[in-house]
Amino acid sequence: MSAAPHPRLLDVVARIEARSQDSRAEYRERLVRMRRDMPPRKGLSCGNLAHVAAACTASAKQRLTDGQAPVLAVVTAYNDMLSAHQPFESYPAILRDAAAERGATALVAGGVPAMCDGVTQGQPGMELSLFSRDVIAMATAISLSHNAFDAALLLGVCDKIVPGLLIGALAFGHLPAVFVPAGPMPTGLSNDEKTRMRSAYANGEADRRALLDAEMKSYHAPGTCTFYGTANSNQMLMEIMGLHVPGAAFVPPGTPLREALTREAVRLALARIKAPDGGVGAMLGARSLVNAMAGLHATGGSTNHLLHLVAIAQAAGFIVTWEDFADLAHVVPLIARIYPNGQADVNQFQAAGGIGFVIRELLSAGLAFNDVGSVAGAGLAAYTREPVLDEGRLTWRDPPVTSLDPSILRPVADPFQGHGGLALLTGNLGKAIVKTSAVTGDRQAITAPARVFAEQAAIHDAFKAGTLTGDLVIVLRSQGPKANGMPELHGLMPILGILQERGQRVALLTDGRLSGASGKILSAIHVTPEAEAGGPIARIVDGDIITIDARRGRLDVHLDEATLGARQPAIGASSLAGSGMGRELFALFRQHVGPAEAGASLFGPTR
Repeated sequence: MSAAPHPRLLDVVARIEARSQDSRAEYRERLVRMRRDMPPRKGLSCGNLAHVAAACTASAKQRLTDGQAPVLAVVTAYNDMLSAHQPFESYPAILRDAAAERGATALVAGGVPAMCDGVTQGQPGMELSLFSRDVIAMATAISLSHNAFDAALLLGVCDKIVPGLLIGALAFGHLPAVFVPAGPMPTGLSNDEKTRMRSAYANGEADRRALLDAEMKSYHAPGTCTFYGTANSNQMLMEIMGLHVPGAAFVPPGTPLREALTREAVRLALARIKAPDGGVGAMLGARSLVNAMAGLHATGGSTNHLLHLVAIAQAAGFIVTWEDFADLAHVVPLIARIYPNGQADVNQFQAAGGIGFVIRELLSAGLAFNDVGSVAGAGLAAYTREPVLDEGRLTWRDPPVTSLDPSILRPVADPFQGHGGLALLTGNLGKAIVKTSAVTGDRQAITAPARVFAEQAAIHDAFKAGTLTGDLVIVLRSQGPKANGMPELHGLMPILGILQERGQRVALLTDGRLSGASGKILSAIHVTPEAEAGGPIARIVDGDIITIDARRGRLDVHLDEATLGARQPAIGASSLAGSGMGRELFALFRQHVGPAEAGASLFGPTR
């Protein structure tokens, strides 16, 4: 049973709709024009249509040339290198078969690039990672540009891939779109043991062979990595935004239930074609975006989505700000503990009650909207149930009435913390984001001298030299989108963890990213304006006293405005951005990308 929406949710929705009135109206009008003037296949010549059908089976050719049977576009991020995406290899055959059973045709319309941040962590390729989202959006648009399709099935799971697919699909928002996930790999080495081994290696207490053995036991099978990073936060978002088959997020790959859910995606996509306002652009409204933000707070989701959700909203004609996230944090509590903000992985989270439990709790407390569109054709309540096979037939049942493990999942009435898992900081250094869910309460504020760096490698060198002593705020700048593509900085977490374990009070301040795997170190990330844009972070010098306070939402350097403003900004300090590993191809992206608070996007505001 859903309760009346909390006044704060209503306020945030009203604010988003008011500031987005013109841009949303323009977007909706574009969808009307596309539906009216460019209906699927109607404008294709005989030669155009022959190319569409050329490689199809005889029965599919018949359906295509009849012109009445629906055609589904499959846009896939399949590759063998991403464990989360390897299961997609078999999906096109399943989807084609399921479509044919219903008198429709499914065609792989295109593939999109899908890089693995786990492979590129600390490597030059990581500088392409965030930009890959917008490349994926463009590749999705190319895939759908043949105008032969009535709906889209989008196959993707990981970090930038799901947001990119959705941004691309929203450019064709007059068409329905259903996301089709693959599910998590089995639980491997415990997160505690993995973290312990990484720390031991960073401290010189374990060799590379021992580290590699631990990593191989952690990432060991097809499926999504089991910690609650951006990939699994993506899956939560697709559920709470109504873009999945209900309950599809965390069902393991290679199981009969997973295949049944994949087939069900075809049925739902076909049903949406006939539904009024069945396109994804009309379905995705301001209330859906607020539900997504509430889900991130309730589960301690990835900080990357303070970039991605802003960019997704822009693609649908909405203007979402970090202040919207911050306002919701005051009323939406943290009710899930999943690594890195707890010890459990997503398989254990699913077993304890999963996303269905979370959504039911939010609805019952008025902390999510039920009256939203979804591919299931019902309100959000459809996503409070979990899928099962009953004698081979796909059906749904209610999740446990109470959490099966209160150390992982709790009701809204008894949360892990009374506020959401993400916090906005503001002050004379600009704005930044902190993932509070992973940081203990006594570590959520610091006032300490700065140690300033422009490269990750320099921090590692200082650690090895033993010069990172006392309480300190490590400032790593020139890591923003304009500087070098805003790479993730997870390689710093083991050494900062060691400093903290030695009794030092430490924090990280950066215009770069840490993603969903942000650890136990207080980290003020996504600082905007970034150093490369002349932001105040470019004027900090060693020894400046800095306050990072997630409880009060403050980010300050203890200098008067005149002193700070008189300093020459250290812009262009990064030696990483430039050529090699394809980085030279992305110079235009670095020049034209917008700021972090506007989604770090090529398609949104640039200032």
